[in-house]
Amino acid sequence: MNYYKEIKTKILETENYARIKEYSKERYKILTYYEIGKLLSSAGTEYGEKIIDQYSEKLKVEVGKKYNRRTLFRMKQLYNTFNNEKVSPLVSQLTWTNALVIMSLKDMNKMYYYIIQSYKLNLSKRELQERIKNKEYERLDEQTRLKIINQERTTFQNLIKNPIIIKSKRNIIKLTEKDLQTIILEELPYFLEELGNGFSFIRNEYKIKIGDRYNYIDLLLFNIEYNCYVVIELKVTELKKEHIGQIEVYMNYIDNNLKKVTQNKTIGIIICKKDNHFIMEYCSDRRILSREYLLK
Repeated sequence: MNYYKEIKTKILETENYARIKEYSKERYKILTYYEIGKLLSSAGTEYGEKIIDQYSEKLKVEVGKKYNRRTLFRMKQLYNTFNNEKVSPLVSQLTWTNALVIMSLKDMNKMYYYIIQSYKLNLSKRELQERIKNKEYERLDEQTRLKIINQERTTFQNLIKNPIIIKSKRNIIKLTEKDLQTIILEELPYFLEELGNGFSFIRNEYKIKIGDRYNYIDLLLFNIEYNCYVVIELKVTELKKEHIGQIEVYMNYIDNNLKKVTQNKTIGIIICKKDNHFIMEYCSDRRILSREYLLK
């Protein structure tokens, strides 16, 4: 088999396809690079590892300088990394740049997790790198990781990372509840992503009337995936029993006044201070989970 001729043909086809069909060039590119990686792997077995050096020297002259040894090695790495039956069908959903980022992770489960997140959430290279940098995979419990990797349905609790990161542009020594709310609102898209998939913002300081008094819910969200309202209360003291009682009152109000019969029961989240950290307390139907909160 003339491996070099086959590789050169595929590269030229990729170059032409990219000019004609801009919208799908990334998918075509990575599929072609995966096939080239397979050819390079076979050629290396037959002719030795230095065959990549020989092919790259010829390709740089005949096709273009970008097809150097490093690029060909990456193509081979792409195939060798993702050639098992479970992963290979998902590779076509990646961009080439995201594939390069993911291949640097080494751990296969972690790679598989970020492959799924990349195509499911249509992550850019920058967004993918940000999630890896913030150790999103490590901040999920092992059961949740396995559910996502096996593409099983997750529960609401599975969405909540531990710890959750709140971005802040401010340097506040003594934080008030209003400060915490402002910090979250300033980086609202990031905060919603940190909570998990499917969260949308309704409003802050959501006004409700209980008896003859008005109360204000710090943040009212809705989760599309789990079809339920989410009440968030912010506290800068340690968690107290009355905090849980307060949020349960708010949850009941939303269930009785906003929730439709087709929607699920409201979820309550308390963000509070504990041992100089911020933690998340989750409560619904007497279930409570705690999460550390990191302010960055």
